[in-house]
Amino acid sequence: MSSPDPSAVPQASPHSAPHPALAALTVGAIGVVFGDIGTSPLYAFREALAQSGKDGIDASEILGVLSLALWSLILVVTVKYVIFLMRADNQGEGGVLALAALARRALGKRSVVAIVLGAMGASLFYGDAIITPALSVLSAMEGLRTIPNAADIFSESVVRATTIVILVGLFFIQSRGTAQVSRLFGPVCIVWFLAIGGLGVWHIADEPSIARVIWPGYAVSFMATHGTTGLFVLGAVFLTVTGAEALTADMGHFGRLPIRIGWFALVFPALILNYLGQGAFALSTLEAAAAAGKPFANTDWFFLMAPDALRPWLVVLAGAATIIASQAVITGAFSLTQQAIQLGLLPRLRIRQTSAAFAGQIYLPAINWLLLAGVLVLVVQFKTSSAMAAAYGIAVTGTMVVTTLLAYIVVRHRWNWSRPLALAVILPFLALDSVFFGANILRVTEGGWVPLVIAAAIGVLIQTWVRGRGIVGDFEKRQAIPLADLAAALERRPPERVPGTAVFLTANPDAAPGALLHNLKHNKVLHARNLIVSIRTTDRPIVPQEERAKTERIDDAFSSVVLTYGFMETPDVPHDLGLDTLAERRADEAMRTSFFIGRNTIKPEAEKGMPPWQDRLFMFLQRNASDPTDFLRIPPGKVLELGEQVTV
Repeated sequence: MSSPDPSAVPQASPHSAPHPALAALTVGAIGVVFGDIGTSPLYAFREALAQSGKDGIDASEILGVLSLALWSLILVVTVKYVIFLMRADNQGEGGVLALAALARRALGKRSVVAIVLGAMGASLFYGDAIITPALSVLSAMEGLRTIPNAADIFSESVVRATTIVILVGLFFIQSRGTAQVSRLFGPVCIVWFLAIGGLGVWHIADEPSIARVIWPGYAVSFMATHGTTGLFVLGAVFLTVTGAEALTADMGHFGRLPIRIGWFALVFPALILNYLGQGAFALSTLEAAAAAGKPFANTDWFFLMAPDALRPWLVVLAGAATIIASQAVITGAFSLTQQAIQLGLLPRLRIRQTSAAFAGQIYLPAINWLLLAGVLVLVVQFKTSSAMAAAYGIAVTGTMVVTTLLAYIVVRHRWNWSRPLALAVILPFLALDSVFFGANILRVTEGGWVPLVIAAAIGVLIQTWVRGRGIVGDFEKRQAIPLADLAAALERRPPERVPGTAVFLTANPDAAPGALLHNLKHNKVLHARNLIVSIRTTDRPIVPQEERAKTERIDDAFSSVVLTYGFMETPDVPHDLGLDTLAERRADEAMRTSFFIGRNTIKPEAEKGMPPWQDRLFMFLQRNASDPTDFLRIPPGKVLELGEQVTV
């Protein structure tokens, strides 16, 4: 579920683009959407074949593994994602949280199921976001060892050190933004797909009969004859389709049509040709070894397909492609976190815009450094891409299961399909995802526990934050006084009035904010103009500007304002209240606006609320949440914070 760098493509509407814009959007999609799945040939076939060859590899196993890989691409990516799931968009946006928002809207009051599924999908994605850069870059750098006479120079420790340097550099440049280099993503990836497709065609000529694996009987026969080993192989075969979630996640930036064109016109054929080429190369190598009476060993088929003279250039190109794939996942983690914050699943984090022209160019320092720490731990701990591959599939298959369940809610309750029709369409996808998930679960002890631990940790954070905020919200409701009643009481016994505008931020626009009551209690004054402002996040990705603010006048002193934002937008309260105008900036100091924010002090209590350990975790999250003034773009010098003690 990656998210692109919007500056990589022109900002024409992706859903009704003319031909020149369509071509540019397609090139941009190739550079962003397909980076992850496009680099899977580096390791997927090798790892799947390794799982089948514990007691030696024969021709039937090469053909069976290859048939499984091709049909995974056909069924999971092409049929499920490109043809079906890309129809389930939320105003053009896709991805697990966008789908969860769509499902939540369809379920109405029963939306807790959609929220839970969305939180699970988001938690699993962070595991994917940590593993993808580590696995893809490390697998590309391991190609250095296949260069003739270079194996002694590029030892495993040197390969790891090179990988670490590249990854550290990649994460360090995030704060600068990627607007300039992102323009190269599309052209570089086009060269990559043409190169891997060309290598495949070259080696298919060694064994033209390899094309027979398109017959699914080879895959079925392999699974029927290999028992538990077949499940381990299936778990490794799933590496061929990692990155499929990106096809729906990036619809909002590129549109459905450019992504489909990129898949069918270039990416899908290149992947099929490359896997066929690797299979043909392995088959011809097996026959040559048998003729010479030598043992056959699984090896790095992808890089060895290239001639010796061209292999260094292939390693360089692979490195560039994996960096692009990693960049897409990192940007996707930033975008997903922003959505989770807006949907109330995570505490506020500092979000920096890295481009004045494109809103999608964001940088979250906390997420960036946490991802880097996780990536480096994986590289150091697992040492090789083969050891790390077992950790990859569980996060991706888990996310796919969640996506399929959300898709059922959408087609059943949003599209109003009958239950038999919805089940007839969704159950085959769910069965396929469940088989892949079960096959990957078998590899928990080999490293599959890593994404599960990461997902569980993120899940605990989300559950703690949501529950803690719910407790605080319930406390505030109990203490609330209807705003209309307070306004009427103040009209009968008016306090001293001071000039200027006071903006009170609150979750409930119908109740008097705690900060307003504390201001009246302690300062005993009321501003000439008082805006009671509530911020809402809708289940739409973008809210039109004309629908942003809804104002209700209470009396001469009070007005209630509800600002509505999409889950992919960043609030800008002064701008959307019209308080950053030239007239406001030129006003006398006494007439300027003051923002009042409620800041409650959390106190743990063992007898009620959450368990003590969760109380402490919630307090930690709240203390370290980004300052609301920064998140809401309120000038710090205009803010007053008032609050009280709340027991959780």
